[in-house]
Amino acid sequence: MTLSFFKYAKRGLIFASMILVSSLVCAAPDPEVQEFWMAHDEQSTIEVSHDSWQDLLDKYLDADHESGVNRFAYEAVDKADRKALDDYLDSLQSLDPRTLAKNEQLAYWINFYNALTAQVVLDEYPVESIRKIRFLTSPFGPWDKNLVKVQGKKLSLNDIEHGILRPIWKDARIHFAVNCASIGCPNLAEEAFSASNTEELMNEAASDFINHARGVEINGTVLVLSSIFDWYGSDFGNNQTEIVGYISQFFDGDLSKLEAIDQVEYQYDWALNKP
Repeated sequence: MTLSFFKYAKRGLIFASMILVSSLVCAAPDPEVQEFWMAHDEQSTIEVSHDSWQDLLDKYLDADHESGVNRFAYEAVDKADRKALDDYLDSLQSLDPRTLAKNEQLAYWINFYNALTAQVVLDEYPVESIRKIRFLTSPFGPWDKNLVKVQGKKLSLNDIEHGILRPIWKDARIHFAVNCASIGCPNLAEEAFSASNTEELMNEAASDFINHARGVEINGTVLVLSSIFDWYGSDFGNNQTEIVGYISQFFDGDLSKLEAIDQVEYQYDWALNKP
C-alpha cells in the first residue's frame, strides 16, 4: 500500500509524546555494529535446533487471539522446564554463529534474545515489570548487563539488539520480532524462528502489532502510536511522514483516516506480559 503524505508538511503536523517513562529510559541506544559478528557462511548447511524453545512456547505461551496479546505463564514454569531453558541458552552459547548462513544467524539471534529475556524474568520472578529488574551496570532495567558469553564475547540484551540485529540486518521488522516481556511490546511469537519461517513471522508480527491498538490507534484526527516508533524512529524512516508511510504498508484499516491525522501521541505499557 502507498499513500501520499506531502500534505502533512503543509498542515504543520504536531507530534506530541505522552510521558510514560523517564527520559533516560526513552533514550534508546543507537545501532552500532559489533564487527566481530558480521561474518557469515552462505555455504553452511548447519541448522540450529530451537526445539527446546518451541517446547516451552507450546507449554507456557498463551496466544490470546481475541485480545491480540500473547502472555507467558512465568509462574507456571516448573524446575524441569526452567532447566530446559537454561540448557537451551547454554547450547546457543556453545555455538559460533559466524559459521552459519545469514538467515540461520537471524533466527539464532532473535530466539536467543527472546529466550534470554524469559530467563531474566524467571530469575527475578515475581516481578510486575521487566523495568523493575535492575543491576549496578544496568540501573534502568536488565538490558545493559552482560548475561551470556558467545565465542569469548560477553553479551547483553542491548548488545544483541543494538550491536548485532539492528545494524547488521537493518530491518525495522526486527522490532516486532524481539520481545521485551511487556504488554506494550510486540507479541512473543508462538513459533520459534528458523531460517525458513523468519520472513513470514516478521511480516506477521509487524501486521499484528500495527493492527492492534497498542501499536497503532486512530482517535479522530489523533494518531496514537507505540513508543517504539518514537524510540527507534530512524529505523522506520527519516522523518515522521516516512514513519507513517512505513506503517501504511501493514495497516489494514481505512488509509484515508491516516491521511486525516493532525496530531501524533505515543504510549507504552511496561506491565509484565503474564496471564
